[in-house]
Amino acid sequence: MSRNNEKNIKKHNDKLHKEQDKAKKAIVVRKEKLKEIVKKFNENNISKNN
Repeated sequence: MSRNNEKNIKKHNDKLHKEQDKAKKAIVVRKEKLKEIVKKFNENNISKNN
């Protein structure tokens, strides 16, 4: 019997896609947090300058 049957290929691809989605989600979350930090930093600088 072959190890590369339909069931094993599907299982592998599902696992791979799940990991890829997880990585993409982490990047999006990181960018959102960075935006919030930059926004707070800019607000603090504006209040200090006035």
